[in-house]
Amino acid sequence: MAVFKRVKTPCVGVCSTGIGDSVCRGCKRFAHEVIDWNAYDQEQRYIIVKRLEAFLTQVVAARFEILDEAVLHEQIRHQQVRFNEDRDPHCWIFDLLKAGASQIREPAHYGLRVRPEWRAYSLPELRDQIDHDYYELSCAHYERYIAPGLAADAMQKAAQNT
Repeated sequence: MAVFKRVKTPCVGVCSTGIGDSVCRGCKRFAHEVIDWNAYDQEQRYIIVKRLEAFLTQVVAARFEILDEAVLHEQIRHQQVRFNEDRDPHCWIFDLLKAGASQIREPAHYGLRVRPEWRAYSLPELRDQIDHDYYELSCAHYERYIAPGLAADAMQKAAQNT
């Protein structure tokens, strides 16, 4: 059995599952993961956090290139941005953008470069696009892999009750 470091909740305090969303617009977890989080062991939590990290990394990497990870790390620390050093550095970029996209004048000072196809957008616009695409990716995963299983489980339970 693998030993996992204590996994903190990905909750960002903006939960939309209470209003009926299957995927939280804040943390991008599935509704059942939000509800059952405290019942999960560290391995289960780790799997969820790694999925979210992979989705966010994919979306950020499509828009930004990391020129110098050490500079990015130093600037994030210098700016006192809350981030998780254990996550992929592309996730740090999103944390940086959430903390102050409108204050960043030159991404290169942060060890970053906006990919050519995205340079027409401001950093706040890129932050919002990243958040949107991250949510959409989580929704697509939910619809493709989770919802069919939940529907099958519900049908099976209904059949057992008849």
